[in-house]
Amino acid sequence: MTSIPLARSAPDLGTVASGAAALRTFFRIAEAWSLTNDQQRQLLGCARSTFFEWKSGRLKRGLDAGTLERLSHVFGIWSALQVLLPVPERANAWIRRANAAPLFGGGTALERMLAGQVSDLFVVRQYLDAQRGGWT
Repeated sequence: MTSIPLARSAPDLGTVASGAAALRTFFRIAEAWSLTNDQQRQLLGCARSTFFEWKSGRLKRGLDAGTLERLSHVFGIWSALQVLLPVPERANAWIRRANAAPLFGGGTALERMLAGQVSDLFVVRQYLDAQRGGWT
């Protein structure tokens, strides 16, 4: 029986190639969610000029840890919605629906996500992970 060697370390997520791939994924999610450029920029937490460079596919260096964390939360929110609401239209609309959960106070998940802090993305992701019975 042949054994498969385990990776010695995690892949380097700070490379230009991995950053570009992550941003392409983000922009596809943003399109599915019908986010404006300003909303996308807020979720990424970047300057306007940087945002448009990234959106046009020009990435000069790998993404910093803060941006990678933001992307991780957006991807986690997307993934959890796909599990909870397997009909794409419903999953994509959920972030814009008023929500009575205390976390949202009658507002929408998108409003909470756009509040500007990484922690706002984290709590939405944590909420959805709890709803689907996953680990937080």
